[in-house]
Amino acid sequence: MKEQIRQLIEQASTIIIHRHERPDPDALGSQFGLRTVLQHQFPDKKIKAAGEMATSLAFMGTLDAVETDEYPDALVIILDTANEARIDGKDALRGRQTIKIDHHPDEDPYADIQLVDPTVSSTSELLVHLLNEWGYVIPEPAAIQFYAGIVGDTGRFQFRGTTSRTFSVAAQLLDTGIDTDWLYRNMYQTELAALQLQGYVLQHIELTEAGVGYVVLTQETLKAFNATVEQASLLVNSFAGLKGLKAWALFLETDQEVRVRLRSKGPVINEVAKEFNGGGHPMASGATIQNLTEVDGVISRLNEVAGAFRF
Repeated sequence: MKEQIRQLIEQASTIIIHRHERPDPDALGSQFGLRTVLQHQFPDKKIKAAGEMATSLAFMGTLDAVETDEYPDALVIILDTANEARIDGKDALRGRQTIKIDHHPDEDPYADIQLVDPTVSSTSELLVHLLNEWGYVIPEPAAIQFYAGIVGDTGRFQFRGTTSRTFSVAAQLLDTGIDTDWLYRNMYQTELAALQLQGYVLQHIELTEAGVGYVVLTQETLKAFNATVEQASLLVNSFAGLKGLKAWALFLETDQEVRVRLRSKGPVINEVAKEFNGGGHPMASGATIQNLTEVDGVISRLNEVAGAFRF
């Protein structure tokens, strides 16, 4: 499988790299990092990164304009995207061949060729392992992009998906001379509106007897704090240290739906996410409900899995 992917990359003249919508640091870090490595390795190839940028992560790189007519002759690589519905870009599956490289559970095999490994911390880490096997050089600009992806998906190396292999990759990337001060300054700076909204979140946490914490942010609340849904979504871990907390949810109302960010310290929550049009990792998932009347249903299911869990 890995050798087949390498051969397709080396044979292709055009490579278009996609990832999931509403990208996080791992989605963009893996996308930009892979583009940088392949451009360095194959300067004569046309290699592009497609999709919409997250404003808060604009420091990570610049996306390319990709025309629809470029896809039929292109190799398309889709990163960090478990489900076809979450791919950012309607043309992504129109390539000559499609490759899925991901670290989420493989519940939707939408690509021609798939490399999925849920045992690694992030797609960025998975790509570094893969590129090392191929003997491709990872220059410093790609190293800081991959490092950002790993930092984002491990919660600065705090989450249980962090392994000795993760630290080995991190050490390799650090040895390229990346500026982590610059990276952390950009990754974790907070707009005043988001900081004030965090105060609201901390004041409005609900905690059930089963150990499920949750906060509901309505459109009116977001407008009152002049905060975007994107800014608000970054607050999902702001009350992760609450005593007695087993799992938690942040509900974000938009004019079309309610986005649900789910996290856990032990109970498996991705099965709950799947019941509500979502999915993800056992300890970190996302879902979508139609309106706020469905909040109680999500909390009820989280109570069930949290109530049955013991540390």
